Amino acid sequence: MKKVVIIGQAHPIRGGIASFNERLATEFQQQGFDTTIYTFSYQYPAFMFPGKTQYSKEPLTKKLNIKVCINSINPFNWIKIGYELKNLRPDIIVVAYWLPLMGPALGAILRLAKKNKHTKIICIAHNAIPHEKRVGDKQFTQYFIKPVDAFISLSEKVTSDLRTFTQKPLLQTVHPLFDHFGDQINKAEARQHLGLNMHDNIILFFGFIRKYKGLDLLLEAMKILTKHPIPNPQFQIPKLLIAGEFYEDEQPYQQLIDKLGIRSHLIIKADFIPENEVKYYLSAADFVIQPYRNATQSGVTPLAYHFEKPMLVTNVGGLPHLVPNGKAGLVCEPNPADIAAHIRMLYELGEDYFLPHLREEKKKYSWGILVDCIKELSKQINR
Repeated sequence: MKKVVIIGQAHPIRGGIASFNERLATEFQQQGFDTTIYTFSYQYPAFMFPGKTQYSKEPLTKKLNIKVCINSINPFNWIKIGYELKNLRPDIIVVAYWLPLMGPALGAILRLAKKNKHTKIICIAHNAIPHEKRVGDKQFTQYFIKPVDAFISLSEKVTSDLRTFTQKPLLQTVHPLFDHFGDQINKAEARQHLGLNMHDNIILFFGFIRKYKGLDLLLEAMKILTKHPIPNPQFQIPKLLIAGEFYEDEQPYQQLIDKLGIRSHLIIKADFIPENEVKYYLSAADFVIQPYRNATQSGVTPLAYHFEKPMLVTNVGGLPHLVPNGKAGLVCEPNPADIAAHIRMLYELGEDYFLPHLREEKKKYSWGILVDCIKELSKQINR
């Protein structure tokens, strides 16, 4: 049996990349691999973490072997973990990369692990150049990249960014579906569970709130919608359901809401949404809105595909490639007027218009395809 180690976020650490790594580990297990996740016992200093907590309060329900052991700021720990992996001799190490701050720790561990001259190291790059830039980003990423044998990118933007650092083997694929949050449920049942009005039009902004995700643009678009109601009289002005934790100062958003006078059109759940609640938020919405200023790819997109929710995405990064315009949703420019106009267009077309295209498009987003990419890259690496 081949042995795979995944290095990156996983339970008890929470978030989209943790969910990604856990779902990938499940796929490897289902394909017969001996699979272990090495995750962080210490990820970020508290002052560097923008949210309320780095850790999940929910118990781990998946049957996964997760080793909580990596300290991102302790070089002695890096040496210990590096030699442990060297002696473990996994056939493949799959390492997640999303932030240059992790470059020194991961780069050091990988250098030691590959001294066994057996293990092949493949990076899944969620980002290569971060959304919020810091001093040392380039140097940390270069240090990380050197021991990696090959790369997987999840968008054209990340592929382009990686090619500024390395010409090593690289495959680009799509972000698979987040299909482990349960099945879609009846919209009325989901709204009843969340205490939402059955008869409202509801659009959803889902996920961590950061500047690059453009929530402020969407709030300004909501103001435009209140001034210029959807032309078809059978539709009401939609309510905007905001479901996600603020990863920056919340006050500017609250002040903008009051300035725009749109609070009555908002439903705000400014907390981390636990895994067992995700299905209710996605199932309760009519459409998912991603008003990003810039993007590589988004974990919200495969989530919307899984729950068969048409999307509105802005014409930035890899989003238009992932959401074909007029099929899985609509693509607009990242400004309030165009966002508002396309929200109106979503309702004019209706959910049912998009469903056949969504169901066909989502077939491309399997975890088996990602594992096949990893196996293909592994064959290209000589030891």
